[in-house]
Amino acid sequence: MRQWTIDAFADRPFRGNPACVVEPLDAWPEAGWMQMLAAENNQAETAFLLRTDDPARFGLRWFTPKLEVPLCGHATLAATHALLEEMRVTAARITFDTASGPLTVARAGEGYEMDFPAQPPVHTSIPAGLTEALGATPTEVWAASYLVAVFDDAETVRALNPDIPAIGRISGEATGGRGNIGVAAVAPAGSGYDVIDRFFAPGSGIPEDPATGSLHCILAPLFAEKLGRTELRFHQAYPGRGGDLVCVAQGDRVRLLGKAVTVVESRLRLS
Repeated sequence: MRQWTIDAFADRPFRGNPACVVEPLDAWPEAGWMQMLAAENNQAETAFLLRTDDPARFGLRWFTPKLEVPLCGHATLAATHALLEEMRVTAARITFDTASGPLTVARAGEGYEMDFPAQPPVHTSIPAGLTEALGATPTEVWAASYLVAVFDDAETVRALNPDIPAIGRISGEATGGRGNIGVAAVAPAGSGYDVIDRFFAPGSGIPEDPATGSLHCILAPLFAEKLGRTELRFHQAYPGRGGDLVCVAQGDRVRLLGKAVTVVESRLRLS
């Protein structure tokens, strides 16, 4: 059984967000087995694929080292890259059947374009303990499946050194449970980006995620409204790596554009 480690939302190795992608299976293994492999891989996500009768359609599930999640952008991008570049699937567009419904991904220039469900957030109060956990006071907080704390300047976002265990105890009005908090600010003029963001996710077993597609399903409609345009360039400022996404907010959908690069091919000696 083959597996690839792919850096997603990256144009070169050691940037973006690594995901492990297991080659397509004929039937879903036990969830506990997939969880153990994800813990063994110890990446933000391990993606598992299921063959169907349609050569351009696959089942897709995502596991962090701690749990199965209902939506993951970077591992979907990585799975598409593995299918098209490593396994030489010839389809122009791939459809994935997931817990979040059908997701489609197509080539877009040198990268890929993903069609995901939008999550427009609602304005909420600052939850108790959030300022202390982040080490800075946000100007506003929004809630969807994750909380999003918005700051006045991007340097504050870049400089945050949060108390991760404290982050793990905070949920506020987030529908996806506690311990998953995005932070964001409008990028400075001339930076090449519209928004700078980060994502702290101890609730999903990830202290900080390097590049998070699902977070941008919240950020894209939020900042499209704030900035008055639908297409925005985001930089997720994970220290030492960073990931780049172009997002287009289109009503109840978000198009996520990014690149990917394979860094490891391996063979699993498992049954």
